Amino acid sequence: MKANDTVLDVIDLRAKDTVLDVIDLKKYYPIKSGVVQRVVGHVKAVDGVSFSIKRGQTFGLVGESGCGKTTIGRTILRLTEPTGGKAIIKGRDVFALSKRELRKMRPEMQIIFQDPYSSLDPRMPVGEIIGEAVKEHNIVPRAEYRDYILKVMHDCELRPYYIDRYPHEFSGGQRQCICIARALALNPDIIVADEPVSALDVSIQAQIINMMRDLQEKRQITYLFISHDLSVVEYISDVVGVMYLGNLVEKAPKTELFKNPQHPYTRALLSAVPVPNPDVKMNRVILQGDIPSPANPPKGCKFHTRCPHCMDICREQAPEYKDYGGEHFVACHLMDQK
Repeated sequence: MKANDTVLDVIDLRAKDTVLDVIDLKKYYPIKSGVVQRVVGHVKAVDGVSFSIKRGQTFGLVGESGCGKTTIGRTILRLTEPTGGKAIIKGRDVFALSKRELRKMRPEMQIIFQDPYSSLDPRMPVGEIIGEAVKEHNIVPRAEYRDYILKVMHDCELRPYYIDRYPHEFSGGQRQCICIARALALNPDIIVADEPVSALDVSIQAQIINMMRDLQEKRQITYLFISHDLSVVEYISDVVGVMYLGNLVEKAPKTELFKNPQHPYTRALLSAVPVPNPDVKMNRVILQGDIPSPANPPKGCKFHTRCPHCMDICREQAPEYKDYGGEHFVACHLMDQK
C-alpha cells in the first residue's frame, strides 16, 4: 500500500482483480437424537476454509470423497446456508445479502452439477432449459431472445436444431454441454463446476474440458473446479487446493504443487495418479486406515491417524496453515522441521 493510497482504493483494486474471496468458511450439520430431536453434536463438513480466486483463473479443489469439496461449492452460492465465515464475490459478501439482493446477484454466480441428467428438467426442451433464467433476469430483449440462445448453444458446441429436443434424446456429454450453456447464458463472473466430467467417458471428458477452457479465454470466466481426478485438475487449473476432512491442507500454483508437494496427504494423492509410461515406476504411498468421522475428528492434526510421518506434536496440536513462499500454503508440522 502506497503512502497516498486510501484503504478504500486498495479494497477497490483488490475487488477488481479478485472475483471470489472465501474467508474462514464453516458448514456444520447438526446431529439430532432422542424423541425431541435434541442436537447432540455436529458434522463439521467444512471447518474454516479460506482461499481466493482471481479473474479468469481456475481454482482446482481436490480430495477424497466426503472431504467437503461439494459442500464448499454449494455453500459459496448459498444453495445451502453457511454456519460461519464469508464468501465475497466482486466485493459483496454473499452470506450477508437478503433474499431479494441474492436473487439479483444470481446471474453472476452459476453452477454446473455432476450429474447432467438429474439437473435437467425432462419436460422442457433445450431452448427453454437454457433460456428460462435468461427471461427471468431480463438478460436480453425479447426480440433478441432466440438468436441469443442459438449463439450460446453454438459456443457450447450444440447444433441449432437441438433447441426443440428434450434431455432424454442426448448423450451424457451433450447433456453436460446443455448444463454449461445454461450457466453460460447468464454471463456469470464465476462458475462452480462440481465434478462436471466425472460421469463421462475419457474422450468426452477431453472435449468438455477443452470447451470450458476456450469459453474461459473468450469470456474471462472464473472457475471453481471441484474434482477427485488429479490429471484433469492438472490440465485445467491455475491454482490447486487439497482438502482433507473439511480443511485445506495445501494450496499452491498448479506447477509448484505437482512438482513439489509438501503435505504427506498431497504426496499420497499424487502417487496414485497413473503415468502412461510402462518404464516409469511410481513410488506409491499407501495410506493406512480410513478417513476419521467429521462428527468426531481427531485431536491435533486431523491427518495424524493416517500419516506415515506422524510426530508427538501432531497428536496434540493442529498445524498452522501458512505461506512457506511463492504462495505455497501448507498445514503440516513437518514444514517447521525443515
